[in-house]
Amino acid sequence: MSNLKDPRVLFAAERTLLAWNRTSLSLIAFGFVVERAGLLLDALSSAASQSTLTFWLGLAFIALGSVTAGYSAHQYSVVLRTLSPEEFPAEYQARWGLVVNRLVAILGVLLIIVIALGRG
Repeated sequence: MSNLKDPRVLFAAERTLLAWNRTSLSLIAFGFVVERAGLLLDALSSAASQSTLTFWLGLAFIALGSVTAGYSAHQYSVVLRTLSPEEFPAEYQARWGLVVNRLVAILGVLLIIVIALGRG
């Protein structure tokens, strides 16, 4: 349990969570672009298909982004449990970051499912 009684600890943890949120969104977006790049390469080239490699690589990046969002939400919730009530500003809702990161993780998994079903 933290004994600092300083709300800056909460805000520092929240900034870290938001940084991980941006990282996870970037990984998911990059994975989507990589996955779709295989279709573009197939359309532009008459050579052997690269879409299988880019498909799996793109899904791996999306999965990495989803895991990053979920794990960072877990880490933030661990930090929140260590803070004392004095470290929370009055009527401040510190759990919204958790909601957003968990939603990003769930939507990333749903994106993987949609892309995989569209492929089959």
